[in-house]
Amino acid sequence: MSLQPRPWGFLGSFNAMASPCELLMAVNDEHIARQMLNLAYDEAKRIEHKFSRFIEGNVVWQLNHAQGETTPIDAETLHLLTFAQQCFQLSEAAFDISACPLMALWRFDGSHRVPSQTDIDDALQHVGFAHIELTDTTVFMPAGMSVDFGGIGKEYAVDRTAQLLAQRWPKTSVLVNFGGDIACPISKDDGWQVGIENPQKLDNAAALLTIRQGALATSGHTRRYIEVAGKRYGHIINPNNGYPVEQAPLSVTVLAPNCVMAGMLATMSMLKGPDAEDFLQQQGVDYKVFR
Repeated sequence: MSLQPRPWGFLGSFNAMASPCELLMAVNDEHIARQMLNLAYDEAKRIEHKFSRFIEGNVVWQLNHAQGETTPIDAETLHLLTFAQQCFQLSEAAFDISACPLMALWRFDGSHRVPSQTDIDDALQHVGFAHIELTDTTVFMPAGMSVDFGGIGKEYAVDRTAQLLAQRWPKTSVLVNFGGDIACPISKDDGWQVGIENPQKLDNAAALLTIRQGALATSGHTRRYIEVAGKRYGHIINPNNGYPVEQAPLSVTVLAPNCVMAGMLATMSMLKGPDAEDFLQQQGVDYKVFR
């Protein structure tokens, strides 16, 4: 963790959830800034350790290794799974956290290989949130299914951190930025300046937004993609056919009251492919789309 003074207060930074994380604090007291940074770090790490599918023994690991057995869950896990279920329903089965078997096939690591149709068909047999049964205290998934909270976990961590900071320091404006997913819970009169990355020029900000209060999230495949035989395949997978979404934007940034909603709308618009802009216009939110 690092803490640096700025003209407007302090900038805190650390790494969590495979992302650079920042906390912009409009506060003059270094001791308070350090307390705020510690709180943000602890909450980000708590959520990462609880909900990352790569950490052995946590609740997601237990779900993914239950092999058809019912798994007990706590209220927070139920909350996230219920939200994931709503995303699945609202997106007409396109936003599906159970698409792990497909994600395992499509490797965006420089291998430049398209999976075989047979492998995709086999993976599709184990995809579909509709097969997951939720109660207030348990989850049942058929053997072979697995979930990944990557599409909503970081946004949830941003909102939770922002909420905790606002509860403890209700008069201090803070901007929480976890890997480009952002929330500002307490209004700042002159706002915070936020740069949106230009997918064509990754070292340049394409636009500057002023956020006084609210949240934004970005979804895209500017960095995670493969090219095979002249065709580009982005990492946003359509769980209905097992292939990357056709004609999806390079990136979508959405402003919304909270980060989870912004992230949901950004991802859902990516899944709409060529119809991303039409979808966002219907939602009545501010957005920026790059193609």
